[in-house]
This record gives sequence, C-alpha cells and structure tokens, in this order.
Amino acid sequence: MNAMQEPTVDLELAKEHGLDETEYQKMLDILGRMPTFTELGVFSVMWSEHCSYKNSIALLKTLPRKGKHLLVEAGEENAGLIDIGDGLAVAFKIESHNHPSAVEPYQGAATGVGGILRDIFSMGARPIAALNSLRFGSLSDPRVRYLFEGVVKGIADYGNCFGVPTVAGEIYFDESYQGNPLVNAMAVGIVKHDQIATATAKETGAAVMLVGSSTGRDGIHGATFASEEISEASEEKRSQVQVGDPFAEKLLLEASLEMIKADLLIGIQDMGAAGITCSTTEMSAKGESGMDIDLERVPMREKGMTPYEVLLSESQERMLVVVKHGRENAVASICDKWDLNCATIGRISDHNKVTIKWHGEVVADIPADTLVLGGGAPVYHREAVRPDYLNAARAFDATTLPEPRDHAEVLRNLLASPNIASKEWVIQQYDHMVRSNTISLPGSDAAVVRIKGTNRALAMKTDCNSRYVYLNPRVGGMIAVAESARNVVCSGGKPVGITNCLNFGNPYKPEIYWQFREAVGGIGTACLALGTPVTGGNVSFYNENPDGAIYPTPVIGMLGVVDDLSHVTTAWFKSPGDLVVLLGHNKGEIGGSEYLKLIHGQVAGDCPTLELDFEGRLQACCLQAIRHGIVASAHDISDGGLAVALAECCFLGPRQLGINASVATDLRADFVLFGEDQSRIILSLKPADLETLQAIAATHNIPVAELGVVTEDSQLMVNDWLNVRTDELKDLHHGAIRAVMDSGAGRSAE
Repeated sequence: MNAMQEPTVDLELAKEHGLDETEYQKMLDILGRMPTFTELGVFSVMWSEHCSYKNSIALLKTLPRKGKHLLVEAGEENAGLIDIGDGLAVAFKIESHNHPSAVEPYQGAATGVGGILRDIFSMGARPIAALNSLRFGSLSDPRVRYLFEGVVKGIADYGNCFGVPTVAGEIYFDESYQGNPLVNAMAVGIVKHDQIATATAKETGAAVMLVGSSTGRDGIHGATFASEEISEASEEKRSQVQVGDPFAEKLLLEASLEMIKADLLIGIQDMGAAGITCSTTEMSAKGESGMDIDLERVPMREKGMTPYEVLLSESQERMLVVVKHGRENAVASICDKWDLNCATIGRISDHNKVTIKWHGEVVADIPADTLVLGGGAPVYHREAVRPDYLNAARAFDATTLPEPRDHAEVLRNLLASPNIASKEWVIQQYDHMVRSNTISLPGSDAAVVRIKGTNRALAMKTDCNSRYVYLNPRVGGMIAVAESARNVVCSGGKPVGITNCLNFGNPYKPEIYWQFREAVGGIGTACLALGTPVTGGNVSFYNENPDGAIYPTPVIGMLGVVDDLSHVTTAWFKSPGDLVVLLGHNKGEIGGSEYLKLIHGQVAGDCPTLELDFEGRLQACCLQAIRHGIVASAHDISDGGLAVALAECCFLGPRQLGINASVATDLRADFVLFGEDQSRIILSLKPADLETLQAIAATHNIPVAELGVVTEDSQLMVNDWLNVRTDELKDLHHGAIRAVMDSGAGRSAE
C-alpha cells in the first residue's frame, strides 16, 4: 500500500487505534481537517497511555521532583540525573516491558534491557550497572516456568553481550501475576558534567540524522498494545515483539558517546516506544521547533514498508540525532568507524510542526506540542473508589491463628519459599563482574559499584512488596521507598534519589485508580521525609487479564552514594564472638507477611505500620555507625521477619556461622520470629564497640537491643523457639528454585 491507497479515517477506525470519541474530535480540532491514516497512527501512539501518561501525569506531578543534587527535573530528559560531586553525575531510570514479555519472554525482556540502556547513554552517560524487578505467577505452573526461564535468559544474554553487569534485582511469585508477568529493567550510568547530552531539537536547518540499525516492521503499535489489558482480543492484534541485538547496541553506545564527547550534536534521543514518531515529536516540542522529515531516506530492512509502518516501527538499537551545522561528515565518519547506518532524514524547521514526507508527498503535518506529555496530549482525572476487598482484609484477627507446633519447620518452609529462597539460579546467569567495578554482589541488601578513578561507590536497589500495597496502597507505597532506602543504608550508602516503575491494572476501573492514587501519595510522602526526590520513571497500566488485575506494584529504584569504599557493608556475620544487636522495635505485625500467606494461606490484615520520622532516624543512626567504622555487618529485616534475617546473616557469607539469640518479648513466638515489622536492622560488631553504638543511637533516639553473640557452631538458636543447623537452612534456601528449574520443568511449556 502506498500513501495514496491509505484507508479513509473515521471514528470507527480511530476507535480501533485506541482513541475514544472525545480524543478523535480533539484530533480533528487540532488539524482543522480529517487526518491521514499515517496521522491517525501518530496520534494513536502518542496519545496512548504508554507515551502520553494521560491517566497518570496529573498525579505524577504531585511527587517531589526537585532536590539540591538534581540536575534535571523528572520527565525533562530520557533519564534522571543527579550530581554526585567531582564533576560527575549519575543517570538512572527504570522502565517496564511487561506486555511484550508476556507474549515473547526472551525478546520482550532483552529489548526491555536494551531500551533502558539507550535511555542512559543517550544522556552521554556510560552504563555501569543494570538491575531488574520481576514478577511471575506460581512456579508450579508450566507456562510460568517457561516465562521465567525466557525472561531471565533474555536479560542475561542482552546484558552479558552488551557488557554491563547485572548487579541486583528482586523476583516475586504470586498468583496475581499468573497471566501478566512484570519485567521492570533499570540502568545506571556515569557522565561528566561537561558531556551531558540533551534530547532537544533546535537551530533551523540543522541536520536530523538516524543512526543505528535498519527499520523493520517489528514493534509497530507496541505502545498501543502496552496500553490495554492482555486478552484474546489484544493477543490477536498485538504487534510483532521487537527483536534486540546487543552487539549492535554496543556499537551504538560507543558511537553515541564519541559524538557527544566530540561536541557534534545539538540533541540526541533513543527511538523507544513509537519509534521515529516519538523521537521527532518530543525533541521538536522540547526545542520549540519543527522538523521536515523525508521518511523514504530511513534505512529499511524490509520491502514495501508504508510511511505508517516506518513511523511507528519500534525496531531496536536506533538513535535520532540533531547535528550541529557543518558537523554532518564527522558524524558520518564515526558511524562508519563503528559500522552503523547513518542517514540524514530531515532538517530542523522554524515552524512548530513535524512534517513527514514520503517521496515528496506530505503524509503527516502535525504541531509537535499537541502530541507530547505536558503539551497537548489529553490529561484525565479518573474516578477513584476504595475497593470492597479491604473491608474483609481489615477484619482479619491475627489472634485467631493457630500457633505452629514447630517453629523450625516454619522457618525451613519460609527459606524454601520462592519469594525468599536464593535467586542463585538466576544470578549465575548474569555477568555481574564485567567492567570489574562491582563490589557487593547480587544477594546483598543492595548492590555496590565502584565509581572508577575515585574512592567512592554507588549503592542501588529495586524494591516493592506488592502484597503490602494491595492491603494498604498508601502505606505500602511508603514502605517501598523506605525499604529500598534502608537496603542502601545497610550497604553503606546515603540515599539520594529514586526512579519508579508504577505497575497497576486498568485505570478506568475506579478501584484500580484509587490504588494508584493512594500509592503515589504514599511514595511522595516517603520521598519528602527521607530526602529522596523522584528523578523520573515509568507508569505501566492495564496489567491485567480476564482473571483479574495484578497486585498494585510500584517498584522503587533507589540510588545511594558511598562516600568512602571503607564504608561498604555486607549483610552476613563476619567473626565468632561478634555481638549481634537489633536497631528498632519488634512489634509482631504479620499482616501481608510471607508467613501468613505461605503457612496459613491468607493475604489479609493491614500491612506493617511505618513511622517515617523513626525510619529516617533509624537510617541516619545505622549510616553514622557504619561511617564510624564499628559495624561488621548490617542487614535489613524484611520478608520472613527476624528469623529469616538472622538465618541469612549466618549463611550468606563465605563462612557458616551461628547465633545464640535471646529476644525479650511478651508477644507470640511466631509473630516475633516471622512478623515483618518495618524499621528494623540487625547489626554485628565487636563487643568493645557496643558503648559507641549506644551513644550514636541515643543521639538519634533509636533503641538498641542485644540479641546474642555470633558462634562458630553453625547453630541458629532463638530463645527456646528455634534450634536448627544453619548449613541445613542454607541448603534449603539455595536449592529451592534450582530444584524446580533444573529438573527440566522450566522448558516444559511454551
């Protein structure tokens, strides 16, 4: 089909493209005429939820987006940017690739990694670390095992081939994700202040060049597909999932950074969702300029492509660059050196429109600012209604639960639960040491990566307990921020900012929008209290299928700075004779806990309470003690509670150690051992340093309780409740997921 044979646009065709009647009329009003088929495609992807954030932007603007170390505000550039001193900045961001991974797990996950890496190096930053947050259904299901295996392999292959260490992440399994897995990818990079690039198009007459891979039909309407629920109908019309090439991405990285360093570019932007459409319109709108594009000049790898297809293709490993006057040959030379396509496809114009020509015929002519987030794209405030399920959940009475007869058996079951068990089967597929700067390996409270050429490091973590958010979206959102910060602190870092990936169901459903509104409010409150502004991120709606919505899952990617490498701290006990203490209070809160779900089969109650002032003081106390040089290990108490955390402290390190602990309490033993109360950290230190720790804690008004002493006999003992071998616990913890996946079950379904 050539441009002259395109379908006639009407309301029904617009609805098929995901636009409603109001949006269709708004499109007509903007153009003052009936749109071409190509223009309809442009509006449909740019006004999709995935690109326009039309149902979320109003709430996102309420988040704290300013801070003294932020170099750009949230949404201004491809990624967040934080000044870390010494003329350096950190670019970091997290994004989702959920829908593609649900239908083609390997390529869906791989291209998710590729896309987030491009967001980082299009800022001029060299990626130094990759992280992820993954959610799947029950591992007993063959389809889930297939998805799990494919996603992990896609992440591993892309990251390993590209040459970036995958240093941290989280993986949860729950029935709510059975038909809709979540694949959230995060990347972190370092850039010098004088080499920061921007996604801006300006300077009339400047060349617009496409750099990188050829354009095919893969991913057309991927942004639209990601903006509706997964169903049989959406499956029938889904686009071909994008195909990634990490080797081409590596070449694109080096070429992009070389162009930026040589000061050849006015602007640069990754072609992610909506491809050429998104990059041309967003760059033009930001630069308050226009573009005249000759679309037939785009290098194509498939014959017979229409302008509609070329504009909307989401083919990977491509960049749009606006080149300084007279530097086109220098850009072409760099691309030739790195064996990349390089084509001049247009020029910057002095009007505000993106004008697309196809062999001389205008097929699209649209004001750029009418298409973009914060510009003329629709903005909605949806109806919000508190869900009825919360009434039943809050009626839960924990005292009615039968007490377990064997607490050691409960601990064994928890440590073998896929949510708590070691993710070693996954971690061993990732190259986490490439570039040789990784200090704390996956499995630590947070990953720590050295800033090359300095005595400093970055600590980073992804975190969210979606069960908490389901039971109490506002407090659950607060906990996601607090726990990710707590993990960074336990590793020796000072939290400085977050990126978020907000995964929810259909926002047109009032109960879902209420969850979203409350969670965003909680995140904002926690970020203000802990001094961690939001640098950017991603919203992923429509994560549901005919069986229902996922648990609301606002994943937090936390960044921290370690001022001195001597402050890097790990979770495991170091030496027999060290004193073990608890910072914080044991409250025995089991609402939303792994214990309640795994042992009693219930997701009920309220999530754990969180007092943000106390949390801030706890983190400051822990970090001061670490910087004082008295902390041998620090471990956050989270999933599985005190017993799981103590067991991990005993067996996560190179030596199998034990502890003889005594907990003073009038609470039930199972609530103390397995409750997931917030704002608690286990520290180990030399007995001679206890007085110093107590003095530090007193200045922050944080309680310090002595738990016991590290022993050499590999025995975990707590009161008369637990007496179990830690080597036995380690075997259960390390072997649970591997036993399922290595049995061949992981390859049993497609």
